[in-house]
Amino acid sequence: MTKYKLRFSLIITAFILIYGAALTGCKSTPEDPHYLTADALPEFKQADFDLYLHDTEVWLRANRVFNSADEDKEIKANLPYEIKPENPNGQGVLLVHGLADSPFSFIDIAEHLAQQGYLVRTVLLPGHGSKVGDLILPTLADWQGVVAHHTQLLKQEVDQVWLGGFSTGANLVTSQAINDDEIAGLLLFAPAFKPDAFVAALAPAVSHFITWADRDPEDNYTRYNSLPMNAAAVYYQTSEIVRDDLEKADYDKPVFMMMSEGEHVIDTAYAQSIFSQVMTNTSNKLVWKGEVQPIDKRSVRFSMDLPQQKISNGSHLGLLFSPSNPVYGRDGEITMCGNGQGEVDEAKCQAGEEVWYSAYGYQEPGKIYARLSWNPYFAESMSVLDDVMQQGPQQSSKTLADIFVEPITLSM
Repeated sequence: MTKYKLRFSLIITAFILIYGAALTGCKSTPEDPHYLTADALPEFKQADFDLYLHDTEVWLRANRVFNSADEDKEIKANLPYEIKPENPNGQGVLLVHGLADSPFSFIDIAEHLAQQGYLVRTVLLPGHGSKVGDLILPTLADWQGVVAHHTQLLKQEVDQVWLGGFSTGANLVTSQAINDDEIAGLLLFAPAFKPDAFVAALAPAVSHFITWADRDPEDNYTRYNSLPMNAAAVYYQTSEIVRDDLEKADYDKPVFMMMSEGEHVIDTAYAQSIFSQVMTNTSNKLVWKGEVQPIDKRSVRFSMDLPQQKISNGSHLGLLFSPSNPVYGRDGEITMCGNGQGEVDEAKCQAGEEVWYSAYGYQEPGKIYARLSWNPYFAESMSVLDDVMQQGPQQSSKTLADIFVEPITLSM
């Protein structure tokens, strides 16, 4: 064994000894059906999108562990969908959700894009939508495969295809676009190119020893609360691959990127550097939800210090939904009380006490926090997105010297 292999072995051993008990801890028993696994993942290489939707629904109804008596509502929230525009512009957008999430996460953005004339489709990353135990099954090839296949299917329906993704989904679509010159451009929401936590890099190795990174009650019908180590490992593989692709790329197609300064899930500094150094099209826009102005002149900053709305900062999840979304909006049916603030304040949040909204883990004395789950600047963000897409894929690039001046700042 070389000294490098020995060092790595010692790191993994220490990780297991120190964190193993916490990682395998849970609030539910292993017999909970949410933690079981299906016999196989659903097929995704159907010859047309309608057949994909049909087969996926059949599979979900056979394999999902439902959280309520309203099975149709839960299936609809997790099923891929297509929204056809009333006035087609000849272009299409494929949207890919994030880790532990569902196609529902893009419903407001998808409806907006369809109103602009785009044919919009979403996909379900294998292992999602049914029960969290099924995330033990997928491989990197499964997630890459569904994106590649449905990109090609959408190309058969429209003249130009855009790809959009949230978090892990952003990694997958970015790699796809870099290696497919026919893609018109990218829509990236909290791209998880590089994780903010060092331990994420250990997930591929640790997944051979530990099954669960986190196990919690599954009470959210739109996404998972728990996380198998296998899924964390596959996410990390997407991040390694996309970083390798980006470091070799000079991507001059249009890119819309949106991130929150307050979040802790992704390395936002790395994503900003990629936006400035690799994604050089002059029509690009970075929508930054925070207080420190990015240096790239193509940035539009929205302040998230919004005490009048009881918002302290922006979150990883608070980018995609309109304030009027019936599930995650300002008055939506789901309040995300599990915000890393401790059991006492979480219980107060669940009991309906007045809450403030923030990124996971943020706290201030005397305040109870829920995770911010909507975008208070949704309309403004969509206007910026429209501007990027209307420039089209032929916009030329300039030198980096033209990029780092006069950023834009907006506040509410």
